[in-house]
Order: sequence, then structure tokens, then C-alpha cells
Amino acid sequence: MDTQQVSAPSRASSRLRGRVTGSGVRHVRARHTDRFTVVGNHLAQHRELSLVAIGLAVHIQSLPDGAQVRIKALADRFPESEARIAAALRELEEHHYLERTLVRLPGGELITRTVAYDRPGAAVPAPAPPSPPEPEPEPEPAPEPVPQQEPAPSRPPLPQPQAPDLERHRVAADLLAGLRRDDPRLLLGEHDVRRLAPAVAAWLERDAHPDAVRHALTADLPDRLKQPAGLLAHRLTALLPPPLPAAAPKPTRDPFQTCDTCERAFRAPEPGRCRDCRSDLPEAA
Repeated sequence: MDTQQVSAPSRASSRLRGRVTGSGVRHVRARHTDRFTVVGNHLAQHRELSLVAIGLAVHIQSLPDGAQVRIKALADRFPESEARIAAALRELEEHHYLERTLVRLPGGELITRTVAYDRPGAAVPAPAPPSPPEPEPEPEPAPEPVPQQEPAPSRPPLPQPQAPDLERHRVAADLLAGLRRDDPRLLLGEHDVRRLAPAVAAWLERDAHPDAVRHALTADLPDRLKQPAGLLAHRLTALLPPPLPAAAPKPTRDPFQTCDTCERAFRAPEPGRCRDCRSDLPEAA
């Protein structure tokens, strides 16, 4: 008696049951009960932000208040370079998902205050008003309102060159690294040199001589210089020269010709007779 052979299926059946309608993505949804972040589709499906900027915004939204979102801290956390992370942060600022302002503390130290918006345009919540005091027989007069300090204006972005140029970038980096020869207080770290080099390259791109750039960065330094990189960033941004106007074309003069009649030299676009010889000709009838 022959044994019936049963053929094995060509491949394992799909874990997703139901009718497949195409090759597009199909979601397997799961309900989160802890450790999750709600992200709006206006961010997840943003048509102008890069994938790096969208991912960085989602990461920042998942962090608690007070977490560090400095460029170096993010570069240590993710494989992207500091330049890509800085560019992504600028994208989020341009589309109002992020706001960074430079604030001076009472002791004189400058810090960057960062506000992340889950939805652009959302108002920053004001602190809850204090509960009213319990009534007393003789209530004390209400204290005068303390004037609120206006937030410091946001720092403009550093200048960027219009076209990449490796040689110009190298000259800019060497110029920044050599500033300590002019003043030992202008000793910069490698991170600050890489951050400021594109701004110096923007100056060089506008035909500013390296000596002129060095003088603009080192002249009239304050007596107390705590943050040289911040001062240089301010000067590179505030003192950026405008591009040189296009040079006016030089007027062209007609070449010298030899008069066919008197052999005197005169200027004309083509050979022929000079003005005097042409004036003696009879007028055409």
C-alpha cells in the first residue's frame, strides 16, 4: 500500500491575518500604558523638515524638563556628527519647534535657555498663581508686583558661506587657531574652532583679507574676557561685511585706424576715412 506524501508549504504563513491590499506598510498597533510620548502628525509627517530634524524633535519631546540638549551632549548620544545635529536644531528653530535664547545669570555667566514646543505656536504655560492667603483680622497690604524681566533676544545664527571651499575653510580654521598668538586669552578648543570656521569662511568669501578678519576679532578686547568663543561668535555675526559690489565694466575705446585719404591716425571701429576727409565729401543728391 502506497504511503500518501504530504507536501510542506513553500514558506511560513504570515503572522498578519486578513486581506492584503498592496505592498505598502501595514501597522501592528499596540496600546502603550507607560513610557510613551505623544507626537503629532504635523511633526512626524512634516514635509520640510529632514529625517534627522524630525527624529531629534521626537527625542527632545521624550526627555524630561531639565535634560541636556546641547549639541555635544546629543552628539555623544547619537552617531550623527555635531555639524548634522547643529543643522537639525537650526531646522527646528526655523519651524518654531525649538527656541534657544542666550541668558545672562546674575553672576555674569551666559547660558543657553532652550524651550521645546510639541506644537509650533503653543504658548508657554505660565506658573500657577499662588493660593490666596487665609483671611486675618487685619490683613496686610498686598506686596507690590515684581516687574518681570524680559527674555533676552534670541541669538542670530552664525554666518555661513554660500559655496563650500575646502581651502578657504582651512585658512579660516588656521586663523582661529592662531588667534592666541595675538592674545593668550583667545585660546580656543577644537570644538569652537570647528563651530566658528564656517563664519570666518563667510568673511573670506566676501573678499575680506585674513589680516582684516584677525584685526576685527582681536581689536579692543574687554579687560575681563570669560568666554572668548562667545565674543568671537558675536563679532563674526554683527560685523559681517557686505559682499563687494560688482565692478563696473571699463569703457572700451575704438582702435586706431589709418585714414585712406590723408593717412592720418584716428579712432574708429573699422578702417576708412577720418572725420575731416569725410566732411569734404560732397553730400549725396
